[in-house]
Amino acid sequence: MARGLQHATFNRSALVRVLSGALPEVPALNYDFGERLGQWLDVSEALTLYSVLAPRAGGGVAGGSANDDLSEQLARVRRHLSDSIKADGVFNAPPARIPFPLPLPNATPESAADFSPYHRYYLAHQRDMNAAITALRASARKALAARSAAGRQLAELDATFDQSLAARERTLFGNIPILLSKRFQQRYADHRATLGEGGIDDPAAWAQPGSWLEAFCQDAQTVLLAELELRLKPVAGLIAALAARPGSANHETNPR
Repeated sequence: MARGLQHATFNRSALVRVLSGALPEVPALNYDFGERLGQWLDVSEALTLYSVLAPRAGGGVAGGSANDDLSEQLARVRRHLSDSIKADGVFNAPPARIPFPLPLPNATPESAADFSPYHRYYLAHQRDMNAAITALRASARKALAARSAAGRQLAELDATFDQSLAARERTLFGNIPILLSKRFQQRYADHRATLGEGGIDDPAAWAQPGSWLEAFCQDAQTVLLAELELRLKPVAGLIAALAARPGSANHETNPR
């Protein structure tokens, strides 16, 4: 039963569903989460985790109204990052802080079909997400640690997981735009196929509504929004723990 719940929780995230739908060749994830996590942690990290999980004495610290402020900050961060992703500056009217790339004037179809600008576009959004969420997560840990002994333990547990899994997380998130490049190539190949033999391909027309590039822009935004929700889960869990009754934070689990 426990193993079935693990698969339901970790293998059906929106990001996994989106990538699986866009890239049917992505294999299904059939592994035990606890076993895989053990492979990611070395001995020193496992010992650190054990020390954080060890029972400790000490009374709670008086709580405050930090949860309301942090809940509002979470909503603002989610809204700001979501709006930034949706405002591409090309197919949507609002100006974009990170504009979706378009072919350069007089570019050939071959040069314009280079994925590199879109890779940089995706990485720019990832940097935005990481900066905003990291700051909010640190604030949530601080507030939780000040609330009670159990809250302090949960904050330390989150910090330990964050540090131990940081390198693995960077690698996995860094693979997403690489996977997305396959979708880009598929979209372009389908576009070329519709032109037929001898058809004229004008990169300037790719910015028009209904083009293959607009479809790919929507693909990229869908993946980015799913990644955003996944990145927000740990801090959302910390803030939810703040809303729990004092002393019950030890029953909360980090959702990452």
